[in-house]
Amino acid sequence: MFTDLRQQSARRKKNRIRAAFVGSFCLLLAACGTLSHRELDANDEAAMHYAGGDLRSEITSLAQPLVERGETPGIVVGVLSPDGAMQFFGYGVTDEGSGITPNGDTIFALGSLSKGFLGALASTLVAEHVVSWDDTLAQLLPPELPLSADAKKISLLQLATHTSGLPRQPMTFQQCRYFTQFLFTGKNFYRHLDADQVFNYLADFQVPKKIEIQYSNIGYGLLGYVLEHRTGVPLATLLKEKVLAPLGLQNTGYVPEELPGYTTRAHGHAGDQPKFIARGRHVPEWQFTELMKGSAGVYSSARDLLTFAAAHLDANGTRPNPALVDVLQVRVPRRTEAAAVAWMVDEIHGQHITYQFGVVAGYTSYIGLDIDRHTAVVVLQNSFNWTDRIGHKLLARMAYAYDQTLAKKSAAAEDHSAAKAQ
Repeated sequence: MFTDLRQQSARRKKNRIRAAFVGSFCLLLAACGTLSHRELDANDEAAMHYAGGDLRSEITSLAQPLVERGETPGIVVGVLSPDGAMQFFGYGVTDEGSGITPNGDTIFALGSLSKGFLGALASTLVAEHVVSWDDTLAQLLPPELPLSADAKKISLLQLATHTSGLPRQPMTFQQCRYFTQFLFTGKNFYRHLDADQVFNYLADFQVPKKIEIQYSNIGYGLLGYVLEHRTGVPLATLLKEKVLAPLGLQNTGYVPEELPGYTTRAHGHAGDQPKFIARGRHVPEWQFTELMKGSAGVYSSARDLLTFAAAHLDANGTRPNPALVDVLQVRVPRRTEAAAVAWMVDEIHGQHITYQFGVVAGYTSYIGLDIDRHTAVVVLQNSFNWTDRIGHKLLARMAYAYDQTLAKKSAAAEDHSAAKAQ
């Protein structure tokens, strides 16, 4: 399976400078140097807009304009309240001509939100002592694989927190060629990243002198591969047995055709990407290799995602799942995009929002948690857009309204106590 890896490695070294140049050109074409962005209210007056207001009207004011100006054909927003109640709000259509408005059970491709499920699976196996966060690739992978000295030292936790030093993907000529094709056709530019390709890259991988948080799709591909190898169980089976079935998630999985909501799923459309396809046009759905599906191959619905969120927050009053509590622990603190396992954390005016963001083919996905207030927001779109215009903003507005309500109750309680004292 891994024949001629060392010969290929030597050839790749000679092409490194040219590949770096071409790779930089590809990123310029993509106009995605900073990748995703989360929109927030510009001032306090806007942030206070929702205080004491109606949730449906609030969400409509945020979501409906995105459909009306053609940013996405359809969108569904799910909200989890502190008492565990869920509400869903749909806008637009699942596909042109369908006449169907997306709802809480509509299936979307999740892209990188898939990493949240893989992180939960890894944490569950850690809790069961099947693996340890400190286990390295040298310990977890077959000894015959020609890993570089640096690759051998990469730990399971580093893969799960994007701190391994691995790039988003290897920047090779083939990768750049496929990415250029994507800009014009929408075809999957990860379709070649199988085990041979990735382990070929790892054969002479050199860790950067300074390791920082560096988002890595191949890192999560490796994470899924490692869990399969260690357990001897296919990743889809592991995910179903360890995460999906215990939480009752029936509309989530790697194969959309096998999900109950497949026939009424949302269809993907061009948005900010692919660069040279008109916004609103259909784009092909992506099929991932066995190695890469754990990184970005999950399909799900807003209802399943909010149920997943509730399990992390213990919003329904059940006993917390230690494995899901563990993934929310910040491992690399910083003000924005602090690293937990699969999740990132932003601090916004004292509020901590724990979230994931995904884009793939013709879809955009967001899930955000306010752990302190036991609230969550899910936003799913059937268009590829780099900017989250709802998730962070809505969680921040909900936090302000929540705090205002608590303050009023506290003040009323104090007035009542004072009146009784008199």
